[in-house]
Amino acid sequence: MRMRALLCSLLIAAVALVGCAGGQKVDTIKVGWFGALTGDQAVWGENELNTVKMLFEEYNAKGGIEVGGKKYKLEVIGYDNKGDAQEAVNVTKRLTGQDKVVAILGPNASGNAIPIAPILEAAKVPDIATVATNPKVTVMDGKVKPYNFRVCFIDPYQGAVAAGYAFDRLGARKAAILYDVSDDYSQGLREFFKASFTKKGGQIVADESFNAGDVDFRPQLAKIKAANPDVIFMPYFFKEVALSANQARELGITQVLLGGDGWPSEQLISMGGKAVEGCYFVNHLDYADPAVADYKARYKAKYGKDTELNGFLVHDAVLMLVDALKRAGKVDGEAVAKALTTTDIQGITGRIKIGADTHNPEGKDAAILKIVNGQYVFQEKYAAN
Repeated sequence: MRMRALLCSLLIAAVALVGCAGGQKVDTIKVGWFGALTGDQAVWGENELNTVKMLFEEYNAKGGIEVGGKKYKLEVIGYDNKGDAQEAVNVTKRLTGQDKVVAILGPNASGNAIPIAPILEAAKVPDIATVATNPKVTVMDGKVKPYNFRVCFIDPYQGAVAAGYAFDRLGARKAAILYDVSDDYSQGLREFFKASFTKKGGQIVADESFNAGDVDFRPQLAKIKAANPDVIFMPYFFKEVALSANQARELGITQVLLGGDGWPSEQLISMGGKAVEGCYFVNHLDYADPAVADYKARYKAKYGKDTELNGFLVHDAVLMLVDALKRAGKVDGEAVAKALTTTDIQGITGRIKIGADTHNPEGKDAAILKIVNGQYVFQEKYAAN
């Protein structure tokens, strides 16, 4: 019996030695993500979460990332907030309180990103929004939110780009607007487009609104048709864009339609068809840019379909987070937030240099795309002035 006990002890010691010889134990960094996995915007949420999973798997396959001299694997914990603001608050509480994440990626919608700030501050956990472009996501009443960051440009810039392109490139002098009065994103773009277009000398001849969930836009479009604008600005999302564009063409409206970064989706092309041919929108990148080719190929090889706009932005949000973790030197939300304020990296969507007073990337170019034969065709990089 004594001999058997001795052999067992020797075996346990040998196993322990083998474990030590195999290298140091790799711990896990938990990162949260949330967005819409159900509802109209589920195509974007799925794309974002898939991209995060793919990138984390790639990091982990190479042994993880090194933070403060120690190796860590990355784990994403994702939740569906159904595109709802209250559910955004609920899942943020769950991620910070229950799951103990060090940071959160997403959401893409401004209306979901704005209300989570108090939870982030209480938990000292930073969030990097992807395509949430309303200024209030990171700055409220002139004060920067300490734990809110983003990887995209903001609505004042996007609205100014759309207005400038309409006036300077399309030669529009009269513009009509149709917008979603219930959505922060749509309201913001409308406001900044109006300000920039009129400042250039243009005239807003119609300013019509609808509510989320509406499917009949004909009454508003009839008023717009009567005003005879040169261009119609539609700052809302692809489903409503497709519906309203088809109804506009049915009413005999032939003017160019113009939009923002809520437009690009494969579903816009399939639902909008000929109604959106020849129309323009402001985007965060040129899909044909060589800088994005590798990510696009990897995503398609893994998931069997093309990435959406959101994938490019969350790709760079992951780069931002990994860079901040490495520079923070420890797995701590407060330290990561501090490191994020000095981010200056090259992403696939451009250079991302975070402004300390805004927590926004400064100086990112906007891309103008045109829908031609069912394809998004890059026109030019356009800077507002």
